[in-house]
Amino acid sequence: MATTVRRTVLTLPAAATGPENPLPALRPLDEAHVIDDRDRGDLPRDMARQLGHAPLATVLPVRILDGYGRERTPTDLDAIVIENERLRVTVLPGLGGRIHSLFHKPTGRDLVYTNPVLQPADFALNGAWFSGGIEWNIGATGHTTLSCAPVHAARVPAPDGGEMVRLWEWERLRDLPFQVDLWLPADSDFLHVGVRIRNPHEHPAPVYWWSNIAVEEGERTRVLAPADEAWRFGYERNLSRVPVPRTDGADHTYPLRGDFPADYFYEVPDGARRWIASLDAEGRGLVQTSTDLLRGRKLFVWGSGPGGRRWQEWLTEPGTPGYAEIQAGLARTQLEHVPLEPGGEFSWLESYGPLAADPAAVHGEDWDAARAEAEQRLAEALPRAEVDAAYEAWRRCADTEPGEILATGSGWGALEVRRGAHKLPGTPFPDSTLGEQQAPWLELLDQGAFPGQRGSAPPGPTLVSPHWRDMLETAPAEPLTEYHLGVAQWHAGDRAQAVRSWERGLGPAVSRWPLLRCLAVAAQESGQRDRAAGHYAEAFADLVVRRDGDEGEEWTAATAALGRETIESLLAAERAADARAVWEGLPAEVRGRGRFRLLEARLLLAEGDRAAARALFEAGFEVADLREGAEILDEVWAGITDEPLPDAYNFRMRPRD
Repeated sequence: MATTVRRTVLTLPAAATGPENPLPALRPLDEAHVIDDRDRGDLPRDMARQLGHAPLATVLPVRILDGYGRERTPTDLDAIVIENERLRVTVLPGLGGRIHSLFHKPTGRDLVYTNPVLQPADFALNGAWFSGGIEWNIGATGHTTLSCAPVHAARVPAPDGGEMVRLWEWERLRDLPFQVDLWLPADSDFLHVGVRIRNPHEHPAPVYWWSNIAVEEGERTRVLAPADEAWRFGYERNLSRVPVPRTDGADHTYPLRGDFPADYFYEVPDGARRWIASLDAEGRGLVQTSTDLLRGRKLFVWGSGPGGRRWQEWLTEPGTPGYAEIQAGLARTQLEHVPLEPGGEFSWLESYGPLAADPAAVHGEDWDAARAEAEQRLAEALPRAEVDAAYEAWRRCADTEPGEILATGSGWGALEVRRGAHKLPGTPFPDSTLGEQQAPWLELLDQGAFPGQRGSAPPGPTLVSPHWRDMLETAPAEPLTEYHLGVAQWHAGDRAQAVRSWERGLGPAVSRWPLLRCLAVAAQESGQRDRAAGHYAEAFADLVVRRDGDEGEEWTAATAALGRETIESLLAAERAADARAVWEGLPAEVRGRGRFRLLEARLLLAEGDRAAARALFEAGFEVADLREGAEILDEVWAGITDEPLPDAYNFRMRPRD
């Protein structure tokens, strides 16, 4: 059977991701994978250097996705199927190019954990993310902002004369184009994945990449990699070198043998073949290998404790098998970013396929024998030389222009290519993809002026890279221009100038709330709680006037986002009565959301009504956008009672202090 590529529709119970949060993400990045500077002294020099290389302060220019809920309905998702006699690969181009399924026909099993539902949760850098399959993480430490975003996809001639699927997009956190080519040779048990990241700029760019593979876990699932040591990261936010396979008396290569979630970044020796495998009780499962540039290998475990189990249920549905993650990345750990020189590129090839090994060896006490058995079976199934040869063959096709377009991504790449006149063979970003969000920036580029406010609607997204900031600085100083300029200056670290820009725009502005909200965040970040609360209260009052009963999705998203921030700021300033007034001004639909039920419990505690706060917990609510690693449920419950937190609210990812 020749390899075929076809479009289809996959129907899943799904919760819609909802509208973008229109408030610019000015606050520091809320990412759990960080360590204290004082803990870096004992790390290898190259690791310590890359840990401190160009960390993100915010997720600007990307917007936050936090408007999803927990109600799932049957939803049709565009999918691309790549198939030969041995494998069937299902790809979701509208959701970051995620491989949803990697089905091996001879054994009748899916090699990856295939989530039967699509349930967004707050794990991506910008919020919405979902579990399962194989995802392509680019940008910065954490799950990519493209997790729930569309990417471009097209047919491309494959190195063996057949067809492959190219996925590509413009990654906006680092302003870098990338491509992922999915090549399934005829009669092959292995899917080859060619990846290329290019830096078209005149300055170095920090690069982050981790391919994340969800695999089913069972009592006898074991993860193997060619390493005797690993770097363990726990949600206590420390990084330590530990032996493999046993740490603190437990064999962490079995995902269910720990209590809490943790990462294990394997120290693969220089010169060793890069691979990682997840094998079941019978010694069967998935193996991933690559060319040598993709250095890192990682195991993420949820652990067997109540918090990890609760998260697993949260991300799918009751009765579904649990999963672990095996990953491969450019650096040793996910806390690092690797510099890419101007005009340079990183490229490599990964291969995914089935592996069958002797279960007695795989699950034996001798770790060296277990991993040697797996590596030998890999060598027989896919020799290292074949992967290197496949990479060289693919590189000759990497610049080939796409044929039939299978899916369309965003218009941001087209805008950047037009601005920079970038030449990117193989990954076109045509003007036809430019849309409504790019339109004002295209006018700034072509006319030198940013268009005025469209009525009183919430402002569109802000571009923050230096060239756009420079254009904003020379554009006529209208209120909307000053708003966007201030956001770009804030992103650049020039906070004083950002405040001056927002204050300049405030005077003549008709719609004042976007500028006031920015000034409120600035005051809050500088420790001025009362000033922040005042700006917030004024901003929310102005939003209510400007909204004037508009029930559109954009206005509802703005009201919910600003209302939440305003109430939290007023509570921090001990202005519970004012917070209550804002609460009463929220639409009933917004007040009914789980996040706002939790906020109401906090408000009730501030008002001294513990019984009413407890009643909210007892009635039950679900905070759909609960952040990975967040302990707010524990904290609010502790303000109500000394009793243990009910299991339904236990998402704890680390031991108690």
